[in-house]
Amino acid sequence: MGKSRHRKPSSRRRGWRITLWAAASLVVLGGSTLGFVYYKLTSNLQSVDINAALGDRPANVDNGSMDILVVGSDSRAGSNSKYGKDVGGARSDTAMLLHLYAGHKQASVVSIPRDTMVPRPECKTPDGKTSPAVQRAQFNDAYSVGGAICTVKTVEAMTGIRMDHYLEVDFVGFQRLIDKLGGVEVTTTKPIKDRWSHLHLSAGKHKLNGEQALGLVRTRHGVGDGSDLGRIKLQQAFIKALIEQVKSVGLFTNPAKLYGLADTATKALVTDSDLASVDKLLSFANGLKDIGSQDIHMVTLPVGTDLKDKNRVMPLDSAKQLWQALHDDKPIPEATFKNGDGANTQADSVIR
Repeated sequence: MGKSRHRKPSSRRRGWRITLWAAASLVVLGGSTLGFVYYKLTSNLQSVDINAALGDRPANVDNGSMDILVVGSDSRAGSNSKYGKDVGGARSDTAMLLHLYAGHKQASVVSIPRDTMVPRPECKTPDGKTSPAVQRAQFNDAYSVGGAICTVKTVEAMTGIRMDHYLEVDFVGFQRLIDKLGGVEVTTTKPIKDRWSHLHLSAGKHKLNGEQALGLVRTRHGVGDGSDLGRIKLQQAFIKALIEQVKSVGLFTNPAKLYGLADTATKALVTDSDLASVDKLLSFANGLKDIGSQDIHMVTLPVGTDLKDKNRVMPLDSAKQLWQALHDDKPIPEATFKNGDGANTQADSVIR
């Protein structure tokens, strides 16, 4: 794939990602002490009613598995303005489809590169108008067109999988979660210097604060060939480190810290309406607490250079087998993604 797509600086580059693990796990760890602030925490949550907004959807397969779409808002308005000029509206950064296998002991996470060219279905815009379906659209345009609803609709159209839940967090929410957690430990095998993400790390062990963590998951110029696909690899490695950090923090002996984490987590999240209360989040997260980083298989959607635009990517035919495997609650065959441009990048081993 040509490097021109990856190295061109862009004011709209939003290279960060956060998963439900950072928020849901924090909530579940302190469930026994949150009763007295139940309504306070529930009122922090923002939600979208996806079921009411979407009509024709893939069948709800009742096989014990669960699929959650996790995205990040890249709005530069308000508190997010420090990360770039507010150009109006927002887009999703690379989204992740989290598939929990039946029994909720194993999971697969598929990262969808934001510049993947896909068909986008007809979507309602925020002003109530209708944006017609198009055969070629950049994946993250769905969010700017119709927010969470259009993003879910686009993912369901491209995968054939019904999303059971939706979770979203923005720049500031991500940073505050990491700071409240007390930082996240990572080990870098190479120095990272990226003036665009303001990150400068030597090779070695680091405990990243929120600002540094945000810089790490946004960086692409500081590692490998500067590709967005390489940045996804960094983000996947960081998520595993984050999961381990969440599980290792002793919160029960520090109620003040526990409340601060729960308060920050619920303020950071936008959920689907089925998760828009603390008790529902607790029940949901309780089913995830036994999953560790070693139980998660992280892959990137198999993509190659788009035939019509070398600065974009397109799904390979093997993506169909990947989605079918998840639909059927089966492990993802290695052959479905090993030839994708995102399977092996120069950023693969930068974090361990």
